[in-house]
Amino acid sequence: MTVRLARPEDVSDIVRLVRELAEYEREPDAVHLTEEVLADRLFGPSPAVFAHVAELHGEVVGMAVWFVSFSTWTGRHGIWLEDLYVQPASRGQGLGTMLLATLAAVCAARGYSRLEWTVLDWNDRALGFYRAVGAVGMNDWTTQRMQGDTLAALASQAPSPSELGLSPT
Repeated sequence: MTVRLARPEDVSDIVRLVRELAEYEREPDAVHLTEEVLADRLFGPSPAVFAHVAELHGEVVGMAVWFVSFSTWTGRHGIWLEDLYVQPASRGQGLGTMLLATLAAVCAARGYSRLEWTVLDWNDRALGFYRAVGAVGMNDWTTQRMQGDTLAALASQAPSPSELGLSPT
């Protein structure tokens, strides 16, 4: 068993694991991620997304995809864990714990104040795992999301991207 920083040759495995996670979370059609997009975001000229992979017998069986966040309250960065996933056949061997411990070590080494993520409220197995490693639910906070037409409608109320000094990505 090993956990390591993702390399370019891991991109197809990470995309595969993201699709497996979406299937598990009952949203298989919600994934639009491609290998090309992920490779650019992880390894392109301005990476803002990072990933670690878990290997078992040389095969990638788990992943943690994350990015750096910032807390105005602490004045320090943190890690937002976007996806944590270990294939069902490889669970129970400590790989999920190793992935989280690795991210905790990144936080400690860089002076980050938080490691945060969301979990579906029906995912009792994941909730039990997170409680076992010491995570605490933020019951007073709920995640809010805007996407698609709603996001576009709100964006249309802002000045143009050029007036905001934004360039296309």
